[in-house]
This record gives sequence, structure tokens and C-alpha cells, in this order.
Amino acid sequence: MAQETTPRTARLEARIAPEALAIVKRAAEMEGRSLSDFIVSAAQDAARRTIEENHIIRLSVEDQQRFVDMLLNPPEPVDALKRARQAHDMLIQPAP
Repeated sequence: MAQETTPRTARLEARIAPEALAIVKRAAEMEGRSLSDFIVSAAQDAARRTIEENHIIRLSVEDQQRFVDMLLNPPEPVDALKRARQAHDMLIQPAP
């Protein structure tokens, strides 16, 4: 694995149970990495996964079909939506 070239300027501290520390140390040793490098890498991987999972919308097959159907065959707008559109059109008039 390539060495990180970005200088480390921030410090992170955490309390960990001795049993958890032993497992993390063992995993770091198995990969031939320092404990610090292993923990930082694992935290970054977990953070990336969390961010990715929160940016993806997952729908069941039924929900996917309903979504596509609503796009292809939208329902008629309700009165409130029609009034909102009229109010918008009165406020935002196209430039001549």
C-alpha cells in the first residue's frame, strides 16, 4: 500500500476497551501497518461508506415501478397546486 504523503496536522483521541484494542492491533499487524495508520484508514473507509449510503436512494421494485408510473402518467394537479402556480406566475413574470 502506498505511503500517505499528506502531512498529518490534526490529532484524534479515543478511548477503547482493551479487548477492542487487542483486535485492532492484531488486524494492523496482519496488514503490516502501524496501529495509527490502520485506524485512520478504517475510519476513512467507514466515513466514505456512510456518506455514499446516505446519498443513494434505495427503492423496492414496487416503489421503483410506482415512481416510473408517476413520472410517465402524472396525476392532475390539485387545486392548491394550481393556485400556487398562479401565485408564482404573478410574482415571476418572464422578461420581454
